[in-house]
Amino acid sequence: MNFALTDDQIMIRDAAESFLADVADSAAVRKAAADPRGYDEAAWRRIAGELGWCGIPVPEAHGGLGLGAVELMLVQEQIGRRLLPSPFFATVCLAATVLREVASDAAQAEFLPRIAAGALRASAPLPSDAGGWTAAASMLRATPESGHWRLQGVAERLPDAQDAELLLLFAETADGPGLFAVPAESQGLQVVTAEGWDGTRRFSRVLLDAVLPDAARIDEARRADGYARSFALAQLYVAAEQLGAAQQCLDLTVAYTATRKQFGRAIAGFQAVKHRCAEMMVRIEALRSAVYGAAAQAAGDAGVASLQLECAMAKALGSDALFACAQEAIQLHGGVGFTWEYDPQLYFKRAQASSHWLGSADALREGIAGRLLAPDNTPPAMAV
Repeated sequence: MNFALTDDQIMIRDAAESFLADVADSAAVRKAAADPRGYDEAAWRRIAGELGWCGIPVPEAHGGLGLGAVELMLVQEQIGRRLLPSPFFATVCLAATVLREVASDAAQAEFLPRIAAGALRASAPLPSDAGGWTAAASMLRATPESGHWRLQGVAERLPDAQDAELLLLFAETADGPGLFAVPAESQGLQVVTAEGWDGTRRFSRVLLDAVLPDAARIDEARRADGYARSFALAQLYVAAEQLGAAQQCLDLTVAYTATRKQFGRAIAGFQAVKHRCAEMMVRIEALRSAVYGAAAQAAGDAGVASLQLECAMAKALGSDALFACAQEAIQLHGGVGFTWEYDPQLYFKRAQASSHWLGSADALREGIAGRLLAPDNTPPAMAV
């Protein structure tokens, strides 16, 4: 594939890199992570208003920029590089994507303009199972009751749900999984947020025994492929974050080894250190090819099966690459790599946490192998 960014895409990437360098240095990230909200409200206001990033995937008809997966991937890469605590991933990469791919026209018209304007924070589950949104629906049951829906059960692992105004929840119904728009202030809904391994992104469990209006179910039968497509895109955006984080691990390591001296010279000049940094770069460039290739497929006319395959490969590579690069960053920083004052430990925590989002690398590879090795006429289904 001959893939090159357009001038507009380069401008978006460079603007994101410049902005995040200003508002998301190490001290700012730590301060934001410690905030009761879990992020810096001022930075979020600039993202939602001044920069207009919330409108990237939203169609122009709903007040968005009408851009595609490549542009959103580029922003996600830079956010991952800085580990910016922000509702952007939950609201834009998850909720807006699910709405655009799965929801009815009426639901899109209701929610997407508010997301594009930065006026609505939303979240959706981020299952650890590679089986797709059906895994997220398995612990939540929706039953029709006299023109209403009763939702009962638990929704696990919702990013930044502690401050969200809208929750998009998948639930089992009599005719399969359904998508429900649940206001965060609904009676019978409880959001429980716990301190997680990765302090730069908070996750919540939602406990539900709520009665919702009939219109709360917003999925549309003619968009059945949207379940698989939105799950694949979510994997892509996580992989883009992992790419940015892995790149930062390498950059931090190169900068540190250039100043750390042993035997009268910088350790960056030692062949063993050079080799380990080179191996990090090889992993990163392989991941970059996978992520950019999957984004190009998503922005083009790729079918659902092809997109699932590309995005699953990107996520599997992303989990492996970030874990390896974060591990090397800690080791090549020496003893200080484990300390709170240095940043490698932040990236290692993100590597550990993100490796379980939307399928582990092993589970994804098993699904990819099943797809590639199956007879042409009977390919096994991937995530839905």
